[in-house]
Amino acid sequence: MSAGSPAKTGRRTKAEQRAESLEQILDAAEYLFSQRGLNGVTLRDVAQRVGVHTTLVHYYFADKRALFDEVFARRAGVTSGRRMEALERYEAEAGDHPTVEGALHAFLDTDLDLYMTGGEGWMNYAQFGARASHTREGGELMDIHFDPVVLKLVGILKRALPDYADEDIFWGYHFVTGALMSTLARTGRIDRLSGGLCRSDDFEAVKKRIAKFMAAGFVALKDIK
Repeated sequence: MSAGSPAKTGRRTKAEQRAESLEQILDAAEYLFSQRGLNGVTLRDVAQRVGVHTTLVHYYFADKRALFDEVFARRAGVTSGRRMEALERYEAEAGDHPTVEGALHAFLDTDLDLYMTGGEGWMNYAQFGARASHTREGGELMDIHFDPVVLKLVGILKRALPDYADEDIFWGYHFVTGALMSTLARTGRIDRLSGGLCRSDDFEAVKKRIAKFMAAGFVALKDIK
């Protein structure tokens, strides 16, 4: 290096520092919301977990609801996008002969794989989403971020079960998403009930069973009078 060349300091730019601060705030809020829900967390709680002053959190977010919405949206596009791609790929491969189990594998396995391989942040988001789904605020966000991929799944299921009433298809999806949210919540109840035989964080065990189990439920709905 010549005497006149500027030395590289390795310092981050202000934009990089802001991006890092924002990610830290979102990570902290994601964890806290996953444990306590929207009403159990304050912006002060988030600031304390990050180790910053509350004014910094207010700099990025006008209020707690704005932070909650951003935590929800940050990963929603990833999981909904991956599932949409998986469903479209399955639809193309299945052609005129889609099956309920095949469609459910595309929808459920893709999501479970993401949580299993995505690290602690994604597991926190799974728990956060499960808790949020049972609230008015979370339900509104589910409508915004997940309706397209859910309706894609429903469309394939209708083609797989052409003789079924639309009502039964939607009830079937309702039961599927209930089981998925119960899994993502990781309450530990199945651990206690089974005496440790089953673990609520064993998503691999869930993945082996849930699509087949739910597909059988759809088939059984044909006998509903």
